[in-house]
Amino acid sequence: MIEAEDLSKTYKTKKKGGVQAVTGVSFHVAPGEIVGFLGQNGAGKTTTLRMLTTLLEPTSGSARVAGCDLRSDPQGVRRKIGYVAQSGGTSPAATVRSELVLQGRLYQMSQADAVRRADELIGELDLTGLAERPTITLSGGQRRRLDIALGLAHEPELLFLDEPSAALDPQSRSTLWEHVRTVRETRGTTVFLSTHYLDEADALCDRVLIIDRGRIVAEDSPANLKRQLGHDIVTIELTAEADRAEAALSAHPAVQDVRADGRTLRLTVEHNDRVLLEFLRALDGVNAEPTSIQVVRPTLDDVFLSITGRSLVEAAAQPVSV
Repeated sequence: MIEAEDLSKTYKTKKKGGVQAVTGVSFHVAPGEIVGFLGQNGAGKTTTLRMLTTLLEPTSGSARVAGCDLRSDPQGVRRKIGYVAQSGGTSPAATVRSELVLQGRLYQMSQADAVRRADELIGELDLTGLAERPTITLSGGQRRRLDIALGLAHEPELLFLDEPSAALDPQSRSTLWEHVRTVRETRGTTVFLSTHYLDEADALCDRVLIIDRGRIVAEDSPANLKRQLGHDIVTIELTAEADRAEAALSAHPAVQDVRADGRTLRLTVEHNDRVLLEFLRALDGVNAEPTSIQVVRPTLDDVFLSITGRSLVEAAAQPVSV
């Protein structure tokens, strides 16, 4: 559905050589996938999406999008894709239904077909009670559902979503994710979304591409990327000081690091489902009684930190950029 090869974008500036926003990006997206484009603000996510949706001309490289060549057939690309930008694009005074009908007409549907399609989308995106309301009266989550409905008006094979849940509250984000899943499951639509929200990538995506400073630095399913780190964090609370427990567990071959703080032990261990039982036996052997044990699996932020040396969580507070 997407075949990008060495896509690059350099913005001309007074500075010699310009600013490289995207450098040699290559990836494939299969039909029916939900693929997340994960990275900090300014990493090149939006620039890449704008190139793939024909809104920006690449400086170099090539791509086929929904079977059409990005450079030689941009109109073919636009006919087959839907694009939902970060800020949306609705008229404040227009009603939900009129916006959807207009979108259908812009894609050369007859009036009857545009009305029929608008009614379908109003039902599918849970907009039934909002159809005659001006868009300016909608909440953030309602407006974002309308944005997605507009992107789906012409039944595209491929839907691009640029930061779809930015600034939404947790409940609205969860509802939006469910609608995105439904679009894929009921219509087979391929979805390519940019995000810097870790829970969004984990909840929605079959695969994620991690972009950093304009380059793809990792690509796999969220589960496989986290598994590659190969370690868990185990925190053990004890009834007494942790000295004996620390000595007993530090010798275990799965333990990579152990730190004691009063009655608390924090261990970095190789991912191993049997290790907790072995820890309990070792603690029993030195008469160290645990009161609680907590295991924390690696997160996508741990993956990003491991690859780039920076945390992705901090990106949520950054201003949106290229």
